[in-house]
Amino acid sequence: MGIAAEAIKDFKGFNLKNMPEVEPLSPGHRACQGCGEILALRQAMKALGNNVIVCSSTGCMEIVTSPFPQTAWNVPWIHVAFENTSAVVAGVEAAYKAMNRKGIINQPDVTFLAYGGDGSTADIGIQALSGAMERGHNFIYICLDNEAYMNTGIQRSSSTPWGAATTTSPVGKKSKGQSTWKKDMPGIAVAHNIPYVATASPAFPVDLMNKVKKASMIPGPAYLHFYSPCPTGWRCGGEESVAVARMAVQSKVFPLYEVIDGQYVLSRKVAKPKPVADYLKMQRRFRHLTETDIQMIQERIDADYAELLKKCGVEA
Repeated sequence: MGIAAEAIKDFKGFNLKNMPEVEPLSPGHRACQGCGEILALRQAMKALGNNVIVCSSTGCMEIVTSPFPQTAWNVPWIHVAFENTSAVVAGVEAAYKAMNRKGIINQPDVTFLAYGGDGSTADIGIQALSGAMERGHNFIYICLDNEAYMNTGIQRSSSTPWGAATTTSPVGKKSKGQSTWKKDMPGIAVAHNIPYVATASPAFPVDLMNKVKKASMIPGPAYLHFYSPCPTGWRCGGEESVAVARMAVQSKVFPLYEVIDGQYVLSRKVAKPKPVADYLKMQRRFRHLTETDIQMIQERIDADYAELLKKCGVEA
């Protein structure tokens, strides 16, 4: 049995009847209406509780939760740059380990959390994240993936899906929008041979919170990739945010799974998938796509999902 499987073998998990009432991230923030990022982050913090130290990358969640002189955080929290969030959380974790060893403090069970958006994670901060995972620091990293640099003006990132319109991948006579396919950040994390990697969505809060809790129980690095709808950047209604997140899973665009000690485990099999077209039509950033474009995306999604099922040992 691997290190992660051993750590979570007796895990009972949350359900709708035993949700924690603690709120390390309070309602006093300035996120946009329908923001999927703040919803996912709140769910994650409820699962972790108050015995946690949080390192925040620059981004939407830093801006909306910490307008000086106010804060929405009820736990120790530090804002650092796009590029060094993982390096800072690694330093905090190492310092706590050394201080416990020397008897300066007696707090061996603190959870160390770093988070950033897809730009900070997949682009600017990937070097520091890779280094922290490779060194084996005991921390959780959460990527809040809203598929663009939303905080600075909806610019494309390497996590922006093909065909999406952004301010730096505009639609025109010679452009379909984003010209590359979405970077597989969970796959990159898995390639580091860390104990635990998982995807999650705020549309499925019990699944998300259980994965966060598992990550906190496992020694070593854990990487969590959260689907985080952005009504502002995706051009959908704030009241539709959770519906879009649910449709992403139901259409196989964003499958839910875990990788425990290198073994893939499917969290939710989509037996009767919705057409990818139904997902795309919910967001005006895709409204320019033709039927041919949508069919190409559908074929890509089908192939990726079939590959995931194979990794999980699940029949199609």
